[in-house]
Amino acid sequence: MWGWFGGGNAQQRKDAPKKAILQLRTQLDMLQKREKHLENQMAEQDAIARKNVSSNKTAARTALKRKKAHEHSLEQTANQITMLENQIYSIESANINQETLNAMQSAGKAMRDIHGKLNIDKVDEIMEGLTEQKALADEIGTAIASGPQTGEPLDEAELEADLAELEQEALDEKMLKTGTMPVLPGAANGELKGKNKSTEEEEDEEAELQKLQAEMAM
Repeated sequence: MWGWFGGGNAQQRKDAPKKAILQLRTQLDMLQKREKHLENQMAEQDAIARKNVSSNKTAARTALKRKKAHEHSLEQTANQITMLENQIYSIESANINQETLNAMQSAGKAMRDIHGKLNIDKVDEIMEGLTEQKALADEIGTAIASGPQTGEPLDEAELEADLAELEQEALDEKMLKTGTMPVLPGAANGELKGKNKSTEEEEDEEAELQKLQAEMAM
């Protein structure tokens, strides 16, 4: 069903590098085993040739021919191994590049979706609007902090009169509660001085009276 809409083909294209790498690695493993086998065959034929080089030259010559054949096969196998390794590396690099490109394309699409219709002019407009709103907020805050500025200026003289009236009321209330007349500092000093003067006069008069009584007694 996915094949009808292209979904199956897309998945196959995505899995194709992995499948190819798996096949190449399987073949590479087989060639590496063959390489090891040929090396063992060469070593075996070399040992036979060395053993018969003096006693049986025919057998030694035959062993050397087999060794040469194995050596030729080994060289071909080594070349094939190198080719497969290069192909695996190339496919892996291409697959990584493709995945990286896909990720970059997805990132680019995501950025386009995020930005939408934004451009530098739109951004400048938004920033200018934010600046204006901040300035307006500062003005509103200043106006609120300063309080209402309505009504006529206050009359200082009238305030002083009201204050004096309140002080007088407080004194009257104190008189009613204590039954005494509040004495101002100046008046208290004057009264104290007057009392001191009367006392001195009385003392003088008393002294003169005592003096007069003494003279009469004589």
